Amino acid sequence: MVAVAIVAITYGLIVADRFDRSIIALLGGGAMILAGVETQSEAIRGIDFNTLALLSGMMMLVSIMRRSGIFEFLAIWSAQRVRASPAGILVMLALVTALVSSLLNNVTTVLLVAPVTLSMARRLGVAPFPFLFAEAMASNIGGTATLIGDPPNILIGSAAGLSFNDFVGGLMPIVLVVLAAQIVLCHLIWGRSLGATEAARAGVMALDPRAAIADRRLLVQSLVVLVVVVLAFVFEREIGLEPGSVALFGAAGLLLLDNVAHHRHVQTRNITAIYGDVDWITIFYFVGLFILVHGLETTGIIASLGRALADTAHGNLTAAALAVLWGSAMLSAFFDNIPFVVAMIPIIRTIAPSLGGDAALLPLWWALSLGSCLGGNATLIGASANLTVAGVAEREGIGFGFLRYGRYAAPLTVVSLAICHLYLWLRYL
Repeated sequence: MVAVAIVAITYGLIVADRFDRSIIALLGGGAMILAGVETQSEAIRGIDFNTLALLSGMMMLVSIMRRSGIFEFLAIWSAQRVRASPAGILVMLALVTALVSSLLNNVTTVLLVAPVTLSMARRLGVAPFPFLFAEAMASNIGGTATLIGDPPNILIGSAAGLSFNDFVGGLMPIVLVVLAAQIVLCHLIWGRSLGATEAARAGVMALDPRAAIADRRLLVQSLVVLVVVVLAFVFEREIGLEPGSVALFGAAGLLLLDNVAHHRHVQTRNITAIYGDVDWITIFYFVGLFILVHGLETTGIIASLGRALADTAHGNLTAAALAVLWGSAMLSAFFDNIPFVVAMIPIIRTIAPSLGGDAALLPLWWALSLGSCLGGNATLIGASANLTVAGVAEREGIGFGFLRYGRYAAPLTVVSLAICHLYLWLRYL
């Protein structure tokens, strides 16, 4: 009863968004220890180091890479590949955003791409909303494709022992279909009516993408390290390293390459700036949530919820998977998907015996990933990437409100989930 009360109050305060979520999560985790639900040693065992290492390592890699100017280069290059056609740019920027979001943090991706998009829209004299909308949707879709693209996937992969290759093989095919469907729908809604003058298009074509590269040496170093890190993810089982170790080692290697030629005081300044770019709010938010949910596990409540879910599904894998897909999507549309996924992981684990063992859980893991990642596209508050794009737009005086976004996003998200429903049913159920 005490554990349930602590979790209910903590989650309620997180949803209310009156105070910073990391503070609330840490206070909730601390309350679990103070109340005697779990000891400090038990709480530490509940913290998933692999998840925290993977997140912080990738954040540092992105922080270093962004200084090279690669994101500005990609935006200009993409626009020129379609001869500065607004309809073509809508497609290209969505594709670029999805691709980058599958390899890097999707929130960081839109934070870097959105300002360049606004500049491009001004040059062409077109409304920026369709471009920003398509990028927000594409970032969440692209992030669903890989282990490292979105925090829910990092959590699921670490908990279920699923590798980078498992995610690529299991989710990449359906993500490509969903992305294609969303791009076609965005083109039908906006693309056909977008137009720009010949003079405006000529101005974009006159831009030099290479001028956007601020540091060529850093660009080469960043790309080499990123390729090595991704290859290590692909062959993680052969080399015997967890993704968290790979990400941290890659970040440390790039930090060394970036600073080896500088004097000691410059190194300290640069490295302090990189560490400062790590989203420590998210890191400590995860720490608090891990302690909270582990507290529920120690009381046996998670096992009881798992048995209830198993009884509801009556041992039917299809019913369980589809319930997880649509249920997680509906909840993720209005609530942060991270605490939901953290809570769902141990529940899914407990129903393995009723479905035939751990091997039978794969469809449930994919359903949880697809529902929690894509469901966040439905509303403005459903995903951090959506709010990030909205913040960039509103600072420039562009309307990007809840109702305007949701009017288009909710129906498109239902289409995405329907495609995923069919995919799971045909391939896994």
